[in-house]
Amino acid sequence: MKLTFGTDGWRGVIADEFTVANTRRVALAHAQALRAAGGRAAAVAHDTRFLGERFAAVAAGTLQEAGLDVTLLRGATPTPALSFAVKAAGLAGGVMITASHNPAIYQGYKLKGAYGGSATPDLVAEVEARLDAPPIPAPAGTLAETSVQDSYLEAVSGRIDLGAIDRAGVPIYHDAMHGAASGWLETFAGRFLKVPFHGLRNTPSPLFGGVNPEPTPPNLAFTLEAMRAVSGPAFAVVTDGDADRVGAVLSGGRYFNSHQIFAVLLHHLARQGGRGRVIRTVSTSAIIQRLAEHHGLEVVQTPVGFKYVTEAFLEGDADPARAVLIGGEESGGIGVQGWLPERDGLFNGLLLQETIAASGLGLDEQFAAIERLTGMSHHYDRRDLHLSGDLDRGGLRQATAETTSLQGHRVEEVVTLDGVKLVFDGGFGMVRASGTEPVVRLYVEAPSDAEVQAILKQLEGLARRFVR
Repeated sequence: MKLTFGTDGWRGVIADEFTVANTRRVALAHAQALRAAGGRAAAVAHDTRFLGERFAAVAAGTLQEAGLDVTLLRGATPTPALSFAVKAAGLAGGVMITASHNPAIYQGYKLKGAYGGSATPDLVAEVEARLDAPPIPAPAGTLAETSVQDSYLEAVSGRIDLGAIDRAGVPIYHDAMHGAASGWLETFAGRFLKVPFHGLRNTPSPLFGGVNPEPTPPNLAFTLEAMRAVSGPAFAVVTDGDADRVGAVLSGGRYFNSHQIFAVLLHHLARQGGRGRVIRTVSTSAIIQRLAEHHGLEVVQTPVGFKYVTEAFLEGDADPARAVLIGGEESGGIGVQGWLPERDGLFNGLLLQETIAASGLGLDEQFAAIERLTGMSHHYDRRDLHLSGDLDRGGLRQATAETTSLQGHRVEEVVTLDGVKLVFDGGFGMVRASGTEPVVRLYVEAPSDAEVQAILKQLEGLARRFVR
């Protein structure tokens, strides 16, 4: 069976493509790639998905047999905690058994680099190229089990202004979506903070409560309702299935999207004196561009996938003149200077709490100030088209690129970094076929909610013409 890799590893439906045998194939190829680069040790972890513990044990055993010393992390573990463990111990790489935000029937094998972040495109390509290649003989390595929770939480505590959060007194709400972060923020709050903590969907489950573990409105009905009775600046931080993505639901039951989170964190870091490049994937809001320019910061646009953001962080490590202040993607993956070159939903949730303490304003009030500062009113939505037939990707790409108008807005620029993005004055429309699911994603930003929905309808009609 041919295995197709996506932006940061391999994913498939459990018991169909994602099997024990295929996990061994990928782990063996991964081991050969690490050893060829001089690597000698790796760590393996899993989230709360079905058979995660079993697949993690298979991956760990295969890496060990192929000559690596392996640390297997006990219990459901957030992806950023695995990345932290890899970097802290000086390992060659890591494996996270997770399908992240994908539906519960999926499982995945995420690749992590020695620097504590998403594998670079070169490493992903090398592992894929080594699938089923003859193994290079080597003496078996060692295998040990441990937990990283204590050391990870301790490290996070040293990079968040705990005193400011305590003085502000704003309660912490955390919706773990029944994923790998279940109980982790609760443990952190009990150990390092004095403010009240409220857990939502804070117990692990392989079915994620019947929704996709992605912090977007279709999956947040429970949290939106739970926060309806809450008032003041409090918000619920939402982490996805493996806790690398962050979302937020405000008091009163109001959704606060990933672009708004990105902007608030960028503004907070810049006002604290942070300097460096701002890395934004192609599907993020133009308000990030305007805000960065306001602060005199260079902006770099990349394809979708946090591995491209990670590459920028690594460039900054090698050359301080290219340091990155913050990098993020539309799906809620954000990395910040001074932490890991990695998405971290838990860390970013606490950093959002810090922004409230530092500014005295709720997240919505902070974002309203950013809109005034940039002269831009942000209206955005995304629609995922789940396809039942085959997609003519080439035809869809060409037809989208040839579109000259979106609901009366003249297309001024066509960006083909990843998918096709049609830029107009005051917004954009973008069409991108997923690399890991049978899904076409539509992204729209426009001057009003009504225009957003009208453009989404136009793009959906275009996309469905190319489903056979």
